[in-house]
Amino acid sequence: MNNVVETRGLTKNFGKLRAVDNVSFSITEGELFGLLGPNGSGKTTMIKLLTGQLKSTKGRARVLGIDVIKEPVKVRELVGIIPEQETPPSFLTAEEYLHFVGNIRKMDKESIKEKGDDWFDLLEFEDQRDVLCKDLSRGTRQKLMFAQAFIHEPRLAFIDEPVINLDPIIQRKVKDYLLSFIKNNGTIFFSTHVLEIAEEICTSIGIIDKGRIIYKGPMKSLKKKRQRLDNFFLKLVGDL
Repeated sequence: MNNVVETRGLTKNFGKLRAVDNVSFSITEGELFGLLGPNGSGKTTMIKLLTGQLKSTKGRARVLGIDVIKEPVKVRELVGIIPEQETPPSFLTAEEYLHFVGNIRKMDKESIKEKGDDWFDLLEFEDQRDVLCKDLSRGTRQKLMFAQAFIHEPRLAFIDEPVINLDPIIQRKVKDYLLSFIKNNGTIFFSTHVLEIAEEICTSIGIIDKGRIIYKGPMKSLKKKRQRLDNFFLKLVGDL
């Protein structure tokens, strides 16, 4: 399988704070990879580095074979990104925002309309398509951000806290979609501190603490040992 994410010695400092500390790992095509860690452990910073939203202090990263430091815009053109904070532009309606994103992704009008309709239907917010983004509820904004990340059918998506603001019915639909996405050779990189979500859907996990990756491996290895993820996580982080 091809590596779709690779890092070598990736490091990010904010003044005296080292948010990501000499991280090296890879993710192969078809993985549903969950990056787990306490609040402030470096999860969001890692996603921003891998999507070219932040420039690393040192080290290197390649996403879909592209050097993120040299070509950050190209990376963002190809991948889907769902940030931790839902930030669609307040002056557009939900439907206008999806058309805006589709145009940036160089999709034709018919495809934008078709895929947009599919997402309004799947995530059950058809009645909100003409509402300004600033007037959408937090949960509906997250639905919209999910739709914009996948409307162009990317090979790889980065998601920061994927279902935290969604009701249980939509959470189930999102989880089912992510599982079907990887079955079709897509790849997901998501960060969360909700261990139950990771245990349910991840094929592999990484645990980050104080900017360092302290574990990376397949979920099936824990399941074979009949080891619960929460116990493993708490023991590993607690031992440091």
